[in-house]
Amino acid sequence: MKDKVTTRLRHLLAQKKTLVKPGAHNALAARIIEQAGFSCCGVTGYGVSVSLLGRPDVGLTTMSEVVMVARYVAQAVDIPVIADADTGFGNAINVMRTVEEFIGAGVAAIHIEDQVAPKRCGHVAGKEVIPLGEMVGKMRAAERVRRELDPDFLLIARCDARGVAGGSVDDLITRANAYLDSGADMIFPEALTSEAEVERCAREIKGPLHYNRTGVSPRLTLAQLNDYGIAIVSNATGALRSSMIAMWDYMNTFAKEDVEFVKAFTEQHRNHPAGDLHAFVGFAEIKKLEEEFLAADDVARKYAGAIGFQP
Repeated sequence: MKDKVTTRLRHLLAQKKTLVKPGAHNALAARIIEQAGFSCCGVTGYGVSVSLLGRPDVGLTTMSEVVMVARYVAQAVDIPVIADADTGFGNAINVMRTVEEFIGAGVAAIHIEDQVAPKRCGHVAGKEVIPLGEMVGKMRAAERVRRELDPDFLLIARCDARGVAGGSVDDLITRANAYLDSGADMIFPEALTSEAEVERCAREIKGPLHYNRTGVSPRLTLAQLNDYGIAIVSNATGALRSSMIAMWDYMNTFAKEDVEFVKAFTEQHRNHPAGDLHAFVGFAEIKKLEEEFLAADDVARKYAGAIGFQP
């Protein structure tokens, strides 16, 4: 019997090597991440806001929207999924339902941040954080639900204290250790601005760290992150950004060149691993299932004269 996805994530972390966690904004992105060979993936709150709403990451998505995307992602891949739960979508009591919903969605972990709601992207100006005691209450509430439903479910506390006006690493470290004492398994010190700050957090925070290698934070190599003992490093919006650029280029060229561009594009990518859309998303596997479980006459009728499948 295969281990639970939560247990598999803990086994990966027990290897004490930095896990690279690309962010997925939908199930298709997650499948591509998995096929690229990554051992886990994230559900990026920034990416969900942009792809689902077409709006920036400023706390506009609801819990049900993010859980919906997280469920689709978790069902699409076999690798563990770590979801962005923003601020927990309310107070400590709301956080309890948030944890229930994400566990039910099949993800292996979530991170909850200590920002004031409505939150915003961790690498833009204007953030505020809630009082330490309020976040401690959220983590205690989250830990109770986790303990009752799935003790292997990973709770990551994100601390945004460094990036607020007048924020300091001292405050971040104090908060981080309090969150660990309150039930968090891991700390996500957001918006660190130098390698020295990363090194200090790794040394003074009394638990494993999740690092976001983007925005104002230094782009440390995987070797450097392993040296500091970083547990997880994210690339939250790489899939989103690359797909945005590719779609922009496609649509703008298509608008100028019409079908001649479509024909050239198809020929150029004919042998690309994702060049055959039908094959990539699994139409052939569906056809095999239909042949196994549907009546032979129904299958024959379904594919009579059909285009796009090889017998």
